Amino acid sequence: MRIYSILLLSALAACGSSDRQAPKQVQTVAAAPSTTVRISTSDVKANKLFGAKPKASRQSPAAIGSYAKGCLAGGVAMPEAGPTWQTMRPKRNRNWGHPEMISFLKELSAKAAKQPGWAGLYIGDISQSRGGPMLSGHQSHQMGLDADIWLYKPTRLNLTRSERNSLSSTDVRSKSQRSVNSNWSQQHANILKAAAQDPRVDRIFITAPAKIWLCENTRGNRKWLQKIRPLYGHNTHFHVRLKCPKGLKGCITQKPTVAQISNGGDGCDKTLQWWVTDYLNPPKAKPSTKPKKKVKKKRNARQFTMADLPRQCQNVLASN
Repeated sequence: MRIYSILLLSALAACGSSDRQAPKQVQTVAAAPSTTVRISTSDVKANKLFGAKPKASRQSPAAIGSYAKGCLAGGVAMPEAGPTWQTMRPKRNRNWGHPEMISFLKELSAKAAKQPGWAGLYIGDISQSRGGPMLSGHQSHQMGLDADIWLYKPTRLNLTRSERNSLSSTDVRSKSQRSVNSNWSQQHANILKAAAQDPRVDRIFITAPAKIWLCENTRGNRKWLQKIRPLYGHNTHFHVRLKCPKGLKGCITQKPTVAQISNGGDGCDKTLQWWVTDYLNPPKAKPSTKPKKKVKKKRNARQFTMADLPRQCQNVLASN
C-alpha cells in the first residue's frame, strides 16, 4: 500500500499542498520610497490579494517557493494569439508565466502545428499575473512553471474572445474511465512526446488511460514515458510542469522525482494499472477494532494567507 500512498501524495503535490497555520502577525512591506503597504498576514486570504492584481510586478523574473505555495515575480504574459497558438479563457487573466514557460509553450505549439490537421495549440491556464493562490480552480500553478494545454485539436486560430471564453475542450477518456476514446489520436501522443523530451520539463500530468495507451503503443526509445504521470481530472487537457530554472534560488522543484516514483523505469507498471482498477473501485477495507484517529483536515491554497507563502511574495505583491 505504501507505493499507492506515494502516488496519491504525488498527485496532491500536482494540485496543492498544505501547512500548519502560522501565528497571527502584521508585516510592513516597503512598496516604493514614498509608500508603505501593511498586509494582515493571518486575516486576508492570499488568493484575494493575488487575484486582484491585473499586471505583473516590475521585478526581475523569478519563480518563488513551490508549485502549490509560491508566487511569480516579473511574470511575462503569453500573447493571446500567435502564429501557432491561442490562449483560452482570457477573462481569467491566467496567461502569465515565467519566461522559460512562455518560451516553452511557443516552441511546443510550433511543433504541434507540424502535426497533420493541427494548426497549433490552445493554451489553458498558466498563472495569475503575480502567481500565488487562485480565486478558483487550481491548487498549484502558483509560480509560473505550470501550464494546461488543451487536448482539443485546433483547426483554426481565429477564435473570437467570446469563443475562447465559452468553448469546451475535448474529453479523450472513455465512459468507463479505463481507456481512451475515439477523440484520442497519434497526434496527441506525438505532442506529448515532444513536450516530455524537452529537458526543461519536470513532468506532465494526464489521464491514466492516455498513459496506458502510450505504454502499449510506444516503440523504440521509451525513456520519455517516465515524465508522463497519470492523474485524475486531466482528461481534457495535459498539465506541463517545468523544473526550476537553473541558478534560480528560492524555487523548489517537486519531490519525489519522476525517476524515484517509477524506480528508474518508464512508469508502465502495476502502479499505472492501479488508476484504472483499485482507484476506481477501492477494495473494501477490513473491519478494525482500533479506534479511529482524528485526522486534521489539510488546508488548501484558497485558505492560505500571506504568512503561508515565502517572504519574498510580500515584495512581489507590493511591487508596482
